[in-house]
Amino acid sequence: MNTESRLSPWRSNADLMSLALGLLLIATIAISGMAQNRPRGRDLGIPFPGPTGPMNAITDVAGVTVGHVTLIEGEGKLVPGKGPIRTGVTAILPRPRGNWDPVFAATFNQNGNGDMTGINWIKESGFLEGPILLTGTHSVGTVRDAAIQWQLKKGREFIFTYPIVAETFDFLNDANGEHVKAAHTFEALDRAKPGRVEEGGVGGGTGMGCNGFKGGIGTSSRVLPAAQGGYTVGVLVQCNYGGDLRILGVPIRPEITDLGICTVLPPPLSRRWTAFIPPCPATGRGARGDGSVGDHEGRGSIIVIVATNAPLLPHQLERIARRVSLGMGRLGSFAGNSSGDLFLAFSTANAGAAKPDGTPSLVMLPNDRIDPLFQATIDATEEAVVNAMLAAQTMTGADGIRVFGLPGDRVVAALRKYNRMK
Repeated sequence: MNTESRLSPWRSNADLMSLALGLLLIATIAISGMAQNRPRGRDLGIPFPGPTGPMNAITDVAGVTVGHVTLIEGEGKLVPGKGPIRTGVTAILPRPRGNWDPVFAATFNQNGNGDMTGINWIKESGFLEGPILLTGTHSVGTVRDAAIQWQLKKGREFIFTYPIVAETFDFLNDANGEHVKAAHTFEALDRAKPGRVEEGGVGGGTGMGCNGFKGGIGTSSRVLPAAQGGYTVGVLVQCNYGGDLRILGVPIRPEITDLGICTVLPPPLSRRWTAFIPPCPATGRGARGDGSVGDHEGRGSIIVIVATNAPLLPHQLERIARRVSLGMGRLGSFAGNSSGDLFLAFSTANAGAAKPDGTPSLVMLPNDRIDPLFQATIDATEEAVVNAMLAAQTMTGADGIRVFGLPGDRVVAALRKYNRMK
């Protein structure tokens, strides 16, 4: 069912009241995102290293599921509290629904200008309890509170809990309008499923840009050879950061200089920082630049979630989370001062390790055998970001700001120019 919210620019007060009442009545109905119809990196023949799982997604790690709710409404100049709305929620369940067994986990902050709730207890206990949720910066509180209620409704018993909610700033959205509601969080969690993961401008990634192009949700996986344990590593990203985009070492931004962020509205716009955004040319292309990173692109962030079925303990998972930074470096990220580059890794192995009685028996991969998992994390991170950008379609959001989808054909042309593809 596709009930994506695509409404006319603005409505009368009566219409808005009717809309609000309607939303209350259909609070549990999914609001889906734009269907993904753009090719992923491997569909284009980009020779990323390493074999993937069947879905090339974080859901290739058995038991992991993902769900989205996407909110898209209105257009034009930002009217605080009304829109335009370009936001949503992405939910990741580390174990099958109804299985509340905690998983070993760890986090790492490459740059801390961002928020991921609940991580103090992960650092203290070594366990992740419950789902992971991704959304826009100013929706963290609503989503966190809703996650508690959803778990209670689904039968989880606890004295207290610390939901994991991470954010990036959805600048295409009326970010201060708090348009994500508890019902949207419930729906994203209820929609979490195995298999294919929708990518691009969906869920928590709806209002995001990345490396000067449209960003959002992306995913990838790697499967190790049997001789190395046959383990799976899956990565999911919500990319909204600024960097000198490189793919397989090829500088992409200098090759695509006519699709820069621009606005379709005349100045002045409603937010002071948008003064640096140039008008969109009448040609329908974007602003032209020299391939460098603009000042208005440095406020973004990225959340990276790494899942694996390898039997890793929390200190080893922190080492995995740190390797995400190497994948980001390949992509041209410099982890800018205004960027929240927050990473979390968890393992689905060692079921029952958190039970309160007895002395659980644990299995641990020796450190001398962990290198292939480091490599898999780096490779899957790079590909997940590229998949997010390739899947994301051009979007015009609040204040008429237009961010262009990364054109796959031009990426291929650049890779061929530098002899990275035949």
